[in-house]
Amino acid sequence: MARYLIDENLAPAYQTQLRQRKPDLTVWAIGDPGAPPKGTLDPEILDWCEQHHFILITNNRRSMPIHLSEHLQRGQHSPGIFALKPKASLGSVLDDLMLIAEVDVLSEFRDRIVYIPL
Repeated sequence: MARYLIDENLAPAYQTQLRQRKPDLTVWAIGDPGAPPKGTLDPEILDWCEQHHFILITNNRRSMPIHLSEHLQRGQHSPGIFALKPKASLGSVLDDLMLIAEVDVLSEFRDRIVYIPL
């Protein structure tokens, strides 16, 4: 099952709602115990996600593609990044994240940015 790390710039409702709807899903946020602290730079967050096998959920559509490209050029990998589309509703994003958490082919998201809702 997928494990998600919520970017610190997203509303806490994403983490809260995912945990309420699917209590067995691992959903951490930047700043949580065990997760990178708030203020961690994006390249370091990508390193952490790779090491701990978490998919990053972010609304950083501007610089995250650059950071991911640099990460991959260094021979590293990413479990995946889900970037929220502009004006995406909380409900549609949550629905997609819960559905994705159940798929057995999480490798489809490896080293990619996927824009959600799908």
